[in-house]
Amino acid sequence: MSHDLSLAQSYAFQLSRDLMVPVTLFTVDGEYGVLPSDEIDNDDDLEIVHEYTPWH
Repeated sequence: MSHDLSLAQSYAFQLSRDLMVPVTLFTVDGEYGVLPSDEIDNDDDLEIVHEYTPWH
């Protein structure tokens, strides 16, 4: 988790490219996190910031 949006965005973009899977940048309690998109459930209490896909 990070408090720096710019760092989280950079990490999310690179992770998507490295893994070649969509990843989602989200925020919880003022911190940013990144997970592969298929690991996020609708029941999770996450505020989605952006989804990165390696094909764009």
